[in-house]
Amino acid sequence: MTFDRRDLFKTGAAAAVVALLGEGCTSAAPVQGATLGFTAVPASLADAVAVPPEYQQQVLYPWGSPTGIAGSMPAFAPDASNSAADQAVQAGMHHDGMHFFAMGQDRGLLVMNHEYTDEQLLHTDGASPWTADKTRKSLHAMGVSVIEVERSSGGWRQVLPSRYARRIHGNTPMRIAGPAAGTPRMRTAANPAGDQVFGTFANCAMGVTPWGTYLTCEENFHAYFGGPKEAAVRATEAQRRYGTVPGSSWSEYWRFEERFDLTKHPNEPHRFGWVVEIDPFDPESTPVKRTALGRKHQESATCTLTKDGRVAVYMGDDSEFEYIYKFVSRDKVTPGTDAAARAANREVLDHGTLYVARFDTGGRGRWLELVHGRNALEAPNGFADPADVVVHARMAGDLVGATKMDRPEWIAVHPQTGEVYVTLTGNTDRGKAGKPAVDAANPRANNRFGGILRWREDGGDAASASFAWNHFVLAGDPKLPDAGVRYPRPDDDAFGNPDGLHIDSGGLLWIQTDMAGPRMGKGSHAALGNNTMLCADPATGRIKRFLTGPSGCEITGCVVTPDRRTLFVNIQHPGEVRVNGMPNSAWPDGKLPGSARPRSATLAVQRRDGGIVGT
Repeated sequence: MTFDRRDLFKTGAAAAVVALLGEGCTSAAPVQGATLGFTAVPASLADAVAVPPEYQQQVLYPWGSPTGIAGSMPAFAPDASNSAADQAVQAGMHHDGMHFFAMGQDRGLLVMNHEYTDEQLLHTDGASPWTADKTRKSLHAMGVSVIEVERSSGGWRQVLPSRYARRIHGNTPMRIAGPAAGTPRMRTAANPAGDQVFGTFANCAMGVTPWGTYLTCEENFHAYFGGPKEAAVRATEAQRRYGTVPGSSWSEYWRFEERFDLTKHPNEPHRFGWVVEIDPFDPESTPVKRTALGRKHQESATCTLTKDGRVAVYMGDDSEFEYIYKFVSRDKVTPGTDAAARAANREVLDHGTLYVARFDTGGRGRWLELVHGRNALEAPNGFADPADVVVHARMAGDLVGATKMDRPEWIAVHPQTGEVYVTLTGNTDRGKAGKPAVDAANPRANNRFGGILRWREDGGDAASASFAWNHFVLAGDPKLPDAGVRYPRPDDDAFGNPDGLHIDSGGLLWIQTDMAGPRMGKGSHAALGNNTMLCADPATGRIKRFLTGPSGCEITGCVVTPDRRTLFVNIQHPGEVRVNGMPNSAWPDGKLPGSARPRSATLAVQRRDGGIVGT
């Protein structure tokens, strides 16, 4: 899509949209050090991780590794015979979003999500028969890990034991806060007060608050709730809207842990799908579900400050035809990241305004309030109180007329320009009969490849009610004439289905892909190889392939240390594709498929000369 420059400048927000003008997608100002001087890695279908020859990599904390909790560090059992109790203190499966909290120059806390489980790999005898103990182990294999790491002359290593080490999982006690806490929709037989819950799971992307806490996002929580198939006919409109319908679950938790049975405990799913705040520096602290940010298939919780010192949180809802959200706090943030600042800001995310995005033609957009009593969000339309609005944020977005997007996932804010980038991973249902048609923000029917959209808030203020937007990338193989592919520059390296996104302190944009396993190396995706990570310079539009992953994996979770000398990145679900029932990868422990159980793990990537990553 192209912009009409005259219409943009008529808005009076010229300074805010300079970075968005033109097909070149140039940024408002060049960024120091954003040179992309590394040798680009070619697309690959090899069962291995490849990085530029100027770089080296090492594997950290693969699934099943001890977390480092003193007195409780069981080793990984290659035959998957670790117990549920073992798994509760080991690395979870399927590492995803993460952040590095620095504790000096060469030490810090690495906090990461564990998104979901592969039951065939998690248990010695796979998923059949399903048991109560397998339910417990599966719940313990999701959630969040907090580990301590340090750098020495030999690279990075995990500190064992560590007083900070912690596993937070599907059975960890948590507090519910914000406008939905204690309301009827949150009450259950086990918690009549509606203010506490056991566990977080389906943890995908994340965020970091200005006061130094970690925000984990509950994405596909719906998949773990079930019930007898015959009960599906009684599912409510809200249950169908969120996918919590009996007979549709990915697992059989409900047969062995009653709270997952929708027919007996219909309010339990209301207690999931939230942003959860965790203090990584206090292993005794209770995680808190922040309901003011809205319930959805939560993807990303990216924080930035408004001009007057409040916090804005950008969020996506990772499903086809779902929305992009923003929360702006009522109260200003107390500066700092020490214990005193974390205490002073403990309720900042409980009070504020939730918005949903509408992307209009002409490159303009608006934030629509999701506030009870406004925009028809009232009792006659199914919203009896503020709790209804946040618990059913998707339905609130429907009512106010938000733009249905092509799977909005990770969101990143440029530290110098203030531009906000979001990955739209794809939507092959766009334009099909009975489905939403193409629109300005989602211009491709049968969107096989996804892309990256960006916006700039008017006045450069995250609290603004309006913004200017355009497409940074419409991804895919540019050699396909009918795919509608567009990159900022003709020499950019091609990719498909962007997902993870991170902008480092130098302004480099790191892009990670999540092409579906059956598509990799085939058909329209044949030239794109395995999933990959690329590095982009928004100032020039140059995009280069930096890393390729092993067979079947997704590349996700990215953070650069403050000194920009180390990049941490996660390799998720290697071997996800089965060939004759066998995972198509044995990474990182084996050389050939079948020689070892594939394990998600974290990589530490550094320049061999100790220089800045991305250069």
